[in-house]
Amino acid sequence: MEMKLVRSCFAAAVASLTIGLTVTAAVAQADYPNRPVKLVVGFTPGSAADVTARSLANRLSQSLGQQVVVEFKPGAASSIAAEYVVRSPKDGYTLFLLSTANITNAAINPKLSFDVVKDFAPIAPVNTVAVALVVPPMVPAKDVKELIALAKAKPGELLYASTGVGAAPHLSGELLAMKAGLKLVHVPYQGSPQAVTDLLAGRVTMMFSPASTVVGNVAAGKLRLLATAGRQRPGSLPDTPTMIESGLPDFDTAITFGLAAPAGTPKPIVDKLAAAVREATRSPELVKAWRPQAIDPLEGGPDDYARTIASDFKRWTDVAVAAGLKK
Repeated sequence: MEMKLVRSCFAAAVASLTIGLTVTAAVAQADYPNRPVKLVVGFTPGSAADVTARSLANRLSQSLGQQVVVEFKPGAASSIAAEYVVRSPKDGYTLFLLSTANITNAAINPKLSFDVVKDFAPIAPVNTVAVALVVPPMVPAKDVKELIALAKAKPGELLYASTGVGAAPHLSGELLAMKAGLKLVHVPYQGSPQAVTDLLAGRVTMMFSPASTVVGNVAAGKLRLLATAGRQRPGSLPDTPTMIESGLPDFDTAITFGLAAPAGTPKPIVDKLAAAVREATRSPELVKAWRPQAIDPLEGGPDDYARTIASDFKRWTDVAVAAGLKK
């Protein structure tokens, strides 16, 4: 009899604790956010990711009523930042600016410590950044066809910069080499600013760069813009041909940024953040700030972004295998 009473009391205590924890979690979600939120970026300040993150954080701060603070953790094509976020609490206070670089890096390296498809809770796509093929003025090529001819005349001599092994600019160069039958030398950097510095100095021959980091130098005549690498010409560069128009079919390496959280983040928090992102990307102020830098807003929710991540991972895996980059 006493044993039954003890068991009954224990069961009641467990039930009470469970109910208490459930209520506490529900209150915490309803009250979200009640303190500053961290937005982690895997690239250096001055990059396209920086431009996106700072403007997005500003709009989200207004929508959420709490400060959204941008924190930079560059390195390994944004994988260092990605792993940090994956290991963070699943409470919505540590978010990640997930980029195409994370997907391409995962496509090349299956031994990463996290799964880019399964270990994140997709929140919403944010924008797409045009990728521009640029060369310094001392390079004689005036268009893509002339650049290809130059590379064929000097096999193994033309150097192309990227923002890191596995990042979209890296795979863009590999895709060009594969499609045009070229032998190019890859020179990886930690981020766009360092790569552009060496490009301006002529230490590397070419670069597929987020357009936002080079349009100023193009306008100043310090770099020559040969093409953009999306399926369509970006709104701010209507006179620049795409790589596809330049004779390379299916050449699409545009960069997409989106907001994500650690997998397991409660759905009410994810949905609240998704609504805030949609409000931000519809903001005329934000669109006006992005457009001159060849950045166009995207719209969608968690399910849309999840499908985009999965389809992009498959597409880039196919490219990595075809280019012989799969580890």
